Amino acid sequence: MLDFSAVDPVVLAVAIFFARIVDVSLSTFRTIMVFRGHRPIAATIGFFEVVIWIVAASSVIANLDNWYLVVAYAAGFATGNYIGMVVESRVAIGAELVRVISSSADRGLAEALRCSGWAPVAISGCNSERAPVDVVLIVAPRRRIRELLAKIRELDPGAACTTSDVRIVPGDELRSGEPLLQFARLFQTKRK
Repeated sequence: MLDFSAVDPVVLAVAIFFARIVDVSLSTFRTIMVFRGHRPIAATIGFFEVVIWIVAASSVIANLDNWYLVVAYAAGFATGNYIGMVVESRVAIGAELVRVISSSADRGLAEALRCSGWAPVAISGCNSERAPVDVVLIVAPRRRIRELLAKIRELDPGAACTTSDVRIVPGDELRSGEPLLQFARLFQTKRK
């Protein structure tokens, strides 16, 4: 067992605080990797996460009479959650599906997005008042979602947008939009 009794209490508290930041940030990132299907990366991160956690937790448990170590442990946990989310949002691994409902009179949102380099799929429909609308679907890398949403707002300020995470099936090409095009063709074929 590791013996931290000779370590200065302030240094130990700071070390516990930073160890918790690292292990909780890794935990947050690992969870996202599991969700996105990156198993080898998640397993590797999990190994280091647990090693750091065991060292930090054992040093607190061995010194429970020092309340400031418990506070450092808890503060590191809270800070690590925040930092983990910030890091993950900056890395932005994966893809999102953007759904747009456009009731614009010119109904040219999909074509305008296509001309801007995106790969939209448009499905015609009608709203609750039976007025025509276009439902536009775009799969895009997460790191480009803000750019895509800004372009949609520029082209059609009245459009309603939603996003959700998607997992691309290995082998499908994200750049081409083919998974959605295949889905749209299947949907149109079954409706006939």
